[in-house]
Order: sequence, then structure tokens, then C-alpha cells
Amino acid sequence: MELDIQKVKQDLVQWVRDWFDKNGPGCNAVIGISGGKDSSVCAALCVEALGRGRVIGVLMPNGIQDDIDDSYQLVQHLGIRHFTIPIGVPVAGVHEELQHVGIAASEQTVINLPPRIRMCVLYAVSQSMNGRVINTCNLSEDWVGYSTRYGDSAGDVSPLGKLTVQEVKKLGLALGLPENLVEKTPSDGLSGKSDEDKLGFTYATLDRYIREGICPDEATRKRIDDLHQKNLFKLALMPTFNPDQN
Repeated sequence: MELDIQKVKQDLVQWVRDWFDKNGPGCNAVIGISGGKDSSVCAALCVEALGRGRVIGVLMPNGIQDDIDDSYQLVQHLGIRHFTIPIGVPVAGVHEELQHVGIAASEQTVINLPPRIRMCVLYAVSQSMNGRVINTCNLSEDWVGYSTRYGDSAGDVSPLGKLTVQEVKKLGLALGLPENLVEKTPSDGLSGKSDEDKLGFTYATLDRYIREGICPDEATRKRIDDLHQKNLFKLALMPTFNPDQN
């Protein structure tokens, strides 16, 4: 069943407003701005829900970021306060300290360290400016674990966590965002490959499987199921020992 995006937009704006009224009256929404659809849509939602004066965008380039102009386009389009806080120095510092003690950083370490440091920056800004951190992950990415635990998967509230990529795109257009930001090809910014190249299937295929249970290609279906099962731990609370149950 296709969602009524206009109703989703209205309901989601009210949901964000209600969440802040309950969990942070008068607080600011702090959002890491990548220039992609998810952070752009989250920022636009928060502007509608709270007003642009209560939305803070944080740009966090790791060295030279070829597409940083997209991030500036977004904050200028919305007219929100923003700060550019480069993370190249702390990322390099952690790698240097690892090398100093004889630890060779794995490929996954190299990929996941920047988003984890970005989350540290977002919470530093949030706690310094009476804020709440907005998680920008969507359902499709979460479904196959395409996020960094304690990195971009963290936050205080998740407006898009139950919306697929296709639904987020439609929502972005309904919010009046520039089409180039809504349709921007997602990538990790490190490998030179798009998310879909690395996943081995399109988000359109994944979204249809999530919403309709339909995936004509058996190999793709198995890969999606395998990724989903392996990454369920990212969506679960940390296991805690309970002495009353042992």
C-alpha cells in the first residue's frame, strides 16, 4: 500500500513537534548535514515543526569534501544556523595513536571512525547549545545494516526510521527541497562507490521487498535477508544480564 505522502508530512511534522514538547521544550534540533536526502529532509522537517531559529546544522568534512557545496546549499535554502567543524584532525589523531601502540586499523575501522567522531561532535554541539541530536537514518538503510553503530545510527530521535528511501525522496519533494539534494546518489564518501554498488542491489528493489515482500531475483532476496539478519543487533538494545532470570 502506497503511503499518502502529504498526510505523512503533516503527521511527521506534528510528531516531531510533540516529541520536542515532551522531551526538550524549547530545545534546538541539531543535525549533521551531509548534503544528501536524509539529513536534508530531517532538517526541513524540523524547520516546519520548530521554526528555523531552533534548527542547527553541523557540517563535518573529513579533509577535502568534494560535495560540500550541497551541504551549504541546504542550510542556505532553509535559512538555518550552521557551523562547519572539520573532523580531519581528530580522525588522523586516532589513527596515529593506534599506530603508536602497534594496532593496524582494519578497513572497517577506517570506514566507521569518521561517522563515530561526527556523532561525538554532534553531541558536543547539542550539549553546548541546548539541543537534541536528530538521527537521520531511514528504514531501508537500517534494514540491511547500512549505518555505523554509535555513529550515524545514534541520536535522540529518529524521524525517518520507518520510511523507505523512495518514501523519503517523495517526502523531500513535498517539503520543497531542491531536487538535486533529494535525488543525490548516496555513498560513503570513501570508497568511490555508491551505496547501491556496494550493496549489490538498488534501493528501489529493497524498498519493494520491505513494503510488498516482492523480490523477483532469488539471489538478491537471499542477500537482503542475510544482511538483515546479520545486522539486527544494530537495532536492538544492548543485551543486559538480569540476575533475576538466572
